Formats: sequence, structure tokens, C-alpha cells
Amino acid sequence: MAVPRPGLVPGPGAPRRRPEHARGPDPARARSLSGHRRASSGLAGPRQIVGRVDPSSLPPLGGQPGARRQGRPPGYACRVKVLSVVGTRPQLIKAAALQPALRARHDEVFVDTGQHWDESMAGSFFAELGLARPDHSLGAGGGSHGEQTAAMLVGLEPLLAAERPDVVLVYGDTNSTLAGALAAAKLGLPVAHVEAGLRSFDRRMPEELNRVVADHLAAWLLAPTPAAVHNLRAEGITRGVAMVGDLMFDLAARVSADVRDPAVLAGIGRRLGVVLAPGDYLFATIHRQENRDPAAMAAWTGILDAAGAPGRPVILALHPGTRLAMERAGVGCGPDIRIIEPQGYRTSLALQLHAAAVLTDSGGIQRESAWLGVPCLVLRASTEWTEVVDGSDGRSVVVGLDVPAATAALARLVPPGEATRQARDRASSLALRPTGVADAIVAVVEQPPVTG
Repeated sequence: MAVPRPGLVPGPGAPRRRPEHARGPDPARARSLSGHRRASSGLAGPRQIVGRVDPSSLPPLGGQPGARRQGRPPGYACRVKVLSVVGTRPQLIKAAALQPALRARHDEVFVDTGQHWDESMAGSFFAELGLARPDHSLGAGGGSHGEQTAAMLVGLEPLLAAERPDVVLVYGDTNSTLAGALAAAKLGLPVAHVEAGLRSFDRRMPEELNRVVADHLAAWLLAPTPAAVHNLRAEGITRGVAMVGDLMFDLAARVSADVRDPAVLAGIGRRLGVVLAPGDYLFATIHRQENRDPAAMAAWTGILDAAGAPGRPVILALHPGTRLAMERAGVGCGPDIRIIEPQGYRTSLALQLHAAAVLTDSGGIQRESAWLGVPCLVLRASTEWTEVVDGSDGRSVVVGLDVPAATAALARLVPPGEATRQARDRASSLALRPTGVADAIVAVVEQPPVTG
């Protein structure tokens, strides 16, 4: 997969002015960032969350005039203090891809909001991907969108006030993204948004609202695709935009060599209590809020029931929130659906690669299946990853919750008798290579934020 070279994207002609709240800190603060970083990283010793504070009483971001962080890496002006906010499995994956490059050059304060509060949803990723344990855990999981976001804001505000990072880095489009960007902006702290500019153009999706707000608050907009850059320009955002590529691709490229051998399925199958062979099963994941409505659950379970067969089960990795919604609504699956817990990153990648096809509402799995060359049915009305669908040679299809459309698409993508050959050919020819996205992101955020 070709990924364009990263670089700052200039706007065509004079950029339209963004609202004051969207353009980052004031010029004096920007000068402080460029010349006078705080001397102390604040990473040593225990941290405590302080009480509520008045932002106007806080010291300047740069600390004492002339101060610089110690341990300056070769070729870099100074070490930067980055506070990263995560809360979901996809964000942990992205953090795992970025963290080694980030910590090699700068100081990171790692904050987990706890949005995915279930251990099966997040816990395994820390050990599996070598991800550092969070410096702060807010425990804000569960509840409605409003309850979750409010709990995160209450936890983040005093934490940000105490840490005073040079950069607050947020990922993607979750409630954690929104809370991190909003809390930072209200304290005058510059925000870097990874995966900026993605748009589904469906304001009914909570994730669409989260990503739009985060983009308009960010000082650095780290776009994964050219279409994302175009979307930002269409909204009048041209300053601080960088086309860096997709962090998740680089992690998938690093891990894919570990899961190419079909023999990995034997161990996974024993652990899950199911016999797995290349092309003999379908892999599915469902987690989005809109797919927890009783009518939606009846529709997508109908799609899975139609797709499964006695010789081709559907392995459904089910989000705990979705499982609970199904239980409350009395919605079940047919006999050819095998429900399993959410899996670790390598297991999930292996289950995708060797499946006959993938059925999902996940943005991350849409992309992973495309990179792996696996047919994918997107069980949503729209997607923010339009370039994945357009560039998949027809292998990725947005079918929504339409049972006939999904059945027809699956029959076209996986002709009878071809699934095993397709799966084995994919695995044997797979060759993904990292593209340096993490280094590109680090290079952007160590520059002072763009204002004006």
C-alpha cells in the first residue's frame, strides 16, 4: 500500500481565518513554546490530581525564561512534554505504534480515561504490544455519552492544570478524544489530533461530532489521508495540517509477519474451543452505539445468520456493551454464530487474515482487512474511511444493515469453493512494510503550534 510522504500542507492562497478558540494559544504563548520549554518533565515521582483551578492563575506554558528540558536528543531543539489521552482499544493500538518514537525523543505523560472499562477490551494490549502502563487512570468508563464525557472532563481539567504539558495529544473520534481536546483548549493548552480530517458526513454518528470538534480545537492536525486534508480545507482549516499517514498501518505491518502462517489458527482455535482453518469461517465484530438499537441488532444478527453455515461459522468478537444490549433486548444469534470475547491485537489480525471474509462496523478493522486483502462488509450506513473503500478493488463494501445487499456482496466476494484458496493465497503473498508514520508525527508536534 502506497502511503504519501508526510509533510505540512499549505493552503491554496490566503487561508480563511478560524475562530479564535480554534486557532490555538495566543502569540505570546506560542513564542514561549518555541523558545522556552519547561525545564522539568514532571515524569519523576508520584503524581496526584489537584483540585479545580482558575486557568488564568496558571504560569505560562514555557516556565522560567531560558529554561529547556535536559537530555536534548541530537538534531532536536529541545525535549517536549506530551500528554497523551487514550481510552479505547483502537486508541491503545495507535498509542502502541507511536509511543516508541515519541518517548525516544520527548517526555510523555500517558493518561487512560477508562472509556473501555472492561479488562477484555483493553487490558491485554499493554503486555502484548509493549505499551507503557498509564501514568494516570481516570476510570470514566460506562454510562451515556454525556455521563462519560462529563466524568472525563472533571478528571482531565485538574490533571492538565497540574502537568502543564507542551502538547495534549488525542487520537481518533471517541468521547476520550472530545474530552481531551476540550479540556486542553479551555486551559489554553495546544492540541494535536491524530487522524484529523476524517469525515463520514453523517452527523447522527457521535464519532462524527467528536472528530469535527477536535479538529476545530487542534493546533496540529495530523491527517492520515489526502481526502482528510481536503476535508479540512473545505472547512477552512489550512494552518497546522500535516499529511502523515496512518499509524495503524505501521503497526499492522510490524505484526503481520507473526500471523501469516496458517498454523497460528490451531492455537487460537484450541483456546476458543472451535476448529479453525483458512477460509472456513467468517470473522465479525460489532461495537458501535447505533448498532445497539433493538431494530439494528435484529438486522445485523440477521446478516450474520444468513452469512453463517454449518461448515462456515461466523466468529463474532462481541463488545461487552453490545452483548449487554442484546441481553436486555432479548436478541440472540443463530446456531452458526460463535460469540467470543474481544481478542488481543495479534489474534484479531490473524482471525481477519485467514477468514473467508470480515463483517464489521469498526473503522480500524475496515482498514486492517483492506491492508490484508480480506473481503470486508461494512455494517454501517456510511464510513469516514472512504479511501479504504474506494481503493479496495471492490473488496470492501458498505452494505449497512441490508440483509439482501450483504448476502449478495458476500456471494460475489467469496464465490463457492474459492474461500480456502483465496485465504491461503492472501497469507502467502502478504508483505506489508512500515512507512515511518510515528516519526512523521513526532517531527510535527515538536514544532511550535501554528497560530494566526
